[in-house]
Amino acid sequence: MKVKTKKEVFFEESLKLINEKGFKGTTLRDIAQKLNFEAPNVYNYIDSKQSLLESYISEITKEFHGAIDNVMASSYSPEEKIRLVIAKHVQMAVNKPYQLALLENDWRHLKEPGLGKYIDARKSYMNKVISIIEDGIELGEFRAVNVEILAFTLLSSLRWLFRIIADEESEINPIELEKQVVDFIFMGIGKE
Repeated sequence: MKVKTKKEVFFEESLKLINEKGFKGTTLRDIAQKLNFEAPNVYNYIDSKQSLLESYISEITKEFHGAIDNVMASSYSPEEKIRLVIAKHVQMAVNKPYQLALLENDWRHLKEPGLGKYIDARKSYMNKVISIIEDGIELGEFRAVNVEILAFTLLSSLRWLFRIIADEESEINPIELEKQVVDFIFMGIGKE
């Protein structure tokens, strides 16, 4: 088993604390107390609480966009592409639940220009999902429905999966979770 560095422990515990108390409710002093060191030592790891937020949101946003760009560039069918998008969301929920919690719960606390960049990236991601759905409807793989409502419903369903995983008592099998989510979504968008 790999031993975590002090920096890895710092970020992991900071994210857990922010998940418990919320971004606004968590102070740098709280983070220092949780890690049993003096408050000024927090600055050995981050410049500010805002920089922590910006860093994580930027990292997660890039990871999601990189994945969907690869999916879109693939030769897979729209149905397979949506399955891959779902798989990525499940993987992220399993592997990075606290980062996703920060992304979903606290993005509104970003300051400009980071806030504008994030909002643009979020819209761009939605448009990519819409494009895949439109292709699926055109090819007869999906029912003809309002694509914006479908994309919003799909992403809303996926956005909150981290809550199941962040519950440390949860023993969800990621493979089963992915299959259940895929089955649920495809019951709604599959051909009539």
